[in-house]
Parts: sequence; C-alpha cells; structure tokens
Amino acid sequence: MRKATRVLAASLGLFAGFGGLEHGYFEILQGNVRPESIMIASMGTPCVPEEVWHLCEPAMTIIPNFLVTGILSMSLGLVTMIWSAAFVQRPRGGAILTLLSAGLLLFGGGIFPPLIGMVGGVAGTRINKPMKKQPGPVCGMLAKMWPWTLIIFIVGLFSQFVIGYFFNEFLMEKAGALIPILILGLLVLSVLTGYAHDVKMTKPIEA
Repeated sequence: MRKATRVLAASLGLFAGFGGLEHGYFEILQGNVRPESIMIASMGTPCVPEEVWHLCEPAMTIIPNFLVTGILSMSLGLVTMIWSAAFVQRPRGGAILTLLSAGLLLFGGGIFPPLIGMVGGVAGTRINKPMKKQPGPVCGMLAKMWPWTLIIFIVGLFSQFVIGYFFNEFLMEKAGALIPILILGLLVLSVLTGYAHDVKMTKPIEA
C-alpha cells in the first residue's frame, strides 16, 4: 500500500466532506427558497458577495431549493468524511470518493472543496498500485518535503478565513487571485511529494 498516497487521499476527502457540511449548513439557514440560478451563494443575507473576499461561499446546485440542497450537501459531506477516513484504501475506494465529491459539486457542497476531493479520489485509485520506478535525485528531494507540504496546504485552507477576516479589503482589491493560485500550487506540490515519498519508501516491482 502507498501510505503517503492514502494519507493524501484521506486528507483531501476529509476537507471536501467538511466543505459540504459547512456549505450545507448555510444553505439550510436560507430555508425553503428557490435559488435564482444553478450558481448560488451558500451564505444568505446579511452576507453580500460583492463585499467579502469569499463571495459568500459560492456553490452550484441542480436542486431548485436551498433547504433540500443544504440537507443533501450535509449528508454527502458526512458520508464523504467517513469514507475518506475509513474506506478510501479499499478497492474502488478512490473512485467512490471521486463520485461523492462530484455529488458535493452538484448539490451545494461548494466549488473548491469538491474539486479538491476529486483530486483526492484520483490519488486514491493509486493507493494499492505497485511502484515501478526507482527514486531519482529530484524524487528524493521532493520526498523530504513530505508531509510538510500537505500540512501547510491543509492549514492554509483553513487559515484563509482568518486572514480574510482581518484583510478582507486587501484580498478583494489587490490579491483576489492570490489564494486560488496558492491553493492550486500547494495541492500540486502535496501530490508530487506524497508520490515521491511512496517511491522512496516502497521497494519497486520490476516491470
């Protein structure tokens, strides 16, 4: 088993599930109301998308009802967290995590969290695949960065809300694209370092 890959897939899936719980909670608060379009703001009034850096937690839903969307999002979020923590290493575990994350995307679980969960699901499909490569110098360097890249990534995902609370205007006016770029960069780096760690720690099987 690729242990680093399992930790990566589980961590990304847990974050996606948490995102579903969070978005769903705010959608339920909006009540039995029909959204104006498939794209929604999870947070209702008094939150104003044009006045906050996180745009009131954008999401999408194919269900024309905030209450039902919120219930589905929270239910899927809980299932996703349980699956990620306990079952992602099973056969087809990664594929199921990908499907759960896709459900979160379609039923109000946010935009970024489900996409991150899908990356975790794809990584999860490789957990039990044998390694066929020998570690090179670049691989060795990346392996040394594990698990700190994942830790920084997860901490960064949650700390963005603290930073946004104190520096809302700065993020809106001058650094609106900074957070998505940092998230994407750290996500890619976490995947690469996790893979490199597994390559280094696993005795390869000859092709």
